[in-house]
Amino acid sequence: MNEDTSTGRREEFKLDGSKVIEKVQELIHEGNIRRIILKNEEGKTLIEIPLTLGVVGAAFLPVLAAVGAIAALAVRMTIVVEKIE
Repeated sequence: MNEDTSTGRREEFKLDGSKVIEKVQELIHEGNIRRIILKNEEGKTLIEIPLTLGVVGAAFLPVLAAVGAIAALAVRMTIVVEKIE
């Protein structure tokens, strides 16, 4: 699902928990992401990850570890992505 906002574009991806880390890594490599929000099946926000320019590589490993831990507990998750236009 795509939604235009005044500050950019918002997309949602519904994935199995096992695919969440792969998708988050893919989105980060795109480079035009402002924020990633992970929600559970009920739509409750589990974690919000603000991304700033230049946050890549080893600096991002703790965030990926947290995403992995959350994804391991969830059967199905929604990733909400705010992109910079």
